[in-house]
Amino acid sequence: MLHDHSWGLVDNVVLEVEAAGGRFVVKADGETNHHIARELDAHEQWLRPWVSQGRAPRLVAGDRSAKIIVTEYLPGRLVLGSATQRDPETFRQAGRLLAQLHAQESRTDAAYEAHENTKVLRNLDKPHRISPDVVVELRRIVAGWPTDPVSLVPTHGDWQPRNWLAHHGWISVIDFGRAALRPAITDWVRLEARDFRDDPALETAFVDGYGADPREPDVWFRERLREAINTAVWAHLVGDEQFEAQGHQMIARVLDLSS
Repeated sequence: MLHDHSWGLVDNVVLEVEAAGGRFVVKADGETNHHIARELDAHEQWLRPWVSQGRAPRLVAGDRSAKIIVTEYLPGRLVLGSATQRDPETFRQAGRLLAQLHAQESRTDAAYEAHENTKVLRNLDKPHRISPDVVVELRRIVAGWPTDPVSLVPTHGDWQPRNWLAHHGWISVIDFGRAALRPAITDWVRLEARDFRDDPALETAFVDGYGADPREPDVWFRERLREAINTAVWAHLVGDEQFEAQGHQMIARVLDLSS
């Protein structure tokens, strides 16, 4: 074993290892974690265009029942916290990569909106530190949301600099534990919460790389508020106070937008 890259907040392990002269990443989920199945779905269905360009790791082996996956090690430095996080070219490349992922397939789902509305209301039933008066307002807003059919595409699920690597001027992508079919706009919300706010030039470059801006106002409002609520609740449950504070800030910003 060369390095333990485990996050420490959830029941999974991420190890960088050396074997037979090669470097690999081994991931294993605990009993309550379901990320490995999603990683395997992504590798088997959607990552081939990126892998062929060296922009995503190649799958070596995986076992859904054992909750273990092995991929080749992908060289590069994490974009998060580095100078490349402030470079518009990083976000332009990230936009292009995301557009490639989203373009692979599209299907209409009549149940997605209702499912997500129910999910966010159930999250508000869990332990959290959102103030009671805000919870009342959030429930009122969510209860009035439509449940029309929406188009779903392959999404990364955690599209932000902590899952991008920079290597010799190129950006590549890691960590597909949240990959699933969702509306394309869901891969924009985590960038909006931090990077786009820190520097509008990064947002401009990302839109340029993606080739269009899919953020229709009503849909964008719903996805931002869902993400904000889910962030505040999940971060509280796992004890990540910094991320929890970000979730509360996101809620406040979205509610200001709606007033």
